[in-house]
Amino acid sequence: MSQKNKTVVTVIHNLTAKPTAKEACVVVIYGQDLGKKYNLENPSLIIGRSSKCDIQIDQESVSRNHAKIVNSGKRVLIRDLGSTNGTYVNDQPVEEWILRDGDLVKIGPTIFKFLSGGNIEHSYHEEIYRLTTVDGLTQIFNKRYFMETLERELSRALRYQRSLSLIMFDLDKFKNINDTYGHLAGDYVLKHLASVLRSRIRREDVLARYGGEEFAIILPEIDAANALVFAEKIRRLVERTQFTFENIDIPVTISIGVSTVSPQVDRTEELIRVADERLYEAKASGRNCCRG
Repeated sequence: MSQKNKTVVTVIHNLTAKPTAKEACVVVIYGQDLGKKYNLENPSLIIGRSSKCDIQIDQESVSRNHAKIVNSGKRVLIRDLGSTNGTYVNDQPVEEWILRDGDLVKIGPTIFKFLSGGNIEHSYHEEIYRLTTVDGLTQIFNKRYFMETLERELSRALRYQRSLSLIMFDLDKFKNINDTYGHLAGDYVLKHLASVLRSRIRREDVLARYGGEEFAIILPEIDAANALVFAEKIRRLVERTQFTFENIDIPVTISIGVSTVSPQVDRTEELIRVADERLYEAKASGRNCCRG
């Protein structure tokens, strides 16, 4: 979607006295070249689809010359170059923005994290480690962390004869959202959904992006009946939540499958398989419902 009618003025932040010029970089945390670091030592660099760009993102949603990063020696800013689909910082469309440490820059399907400060290498290696456990788009746990945690929680549940349940859910007709509103809107929906649910789970629960538009929640110490009650709560929560992208409301619902550890379901593969089967039962029953 075009950003031409969405003028965003430059926001001047409180800047630290220390120049960021020699100690600043952007790191790809989502998209192609995951984990790649680009040092911002030059006065400027161009991001875009063209092979002549300093940072090339070869995707149709990215303009040939999409955005420019300018390093004045005292501050680093990003400037949109009249791109078709806009430049986003922390989910907000911008024309020009002074970057602060930790800002997330989204150009097309790629997300960069801006790092600056006294020890860039340390920050970079911390970010790379974080990428092994966290999904770059939604900022919740990724599939790898989910699988490791489920294995650990299952072993504990069997050893101490405790309850353990698993919720698997995905967005109904997510392809239609992408086709109708665009992939940037689809990304927004995934991020907002994760943010809403993250605030509603217990500290001991694990919310993860399982893949694409499918998510999972590990529920330690929760039996089948209570897991189904919780599943219904989050289904209603998502149904009531307002998803608004560029002033357009997007209707969002989820279908949910629930499984619980039992004598017949005592392996991680079985726990996932049963939850997934019930998820597809929910979809076959008309979507926007739970099955357990």
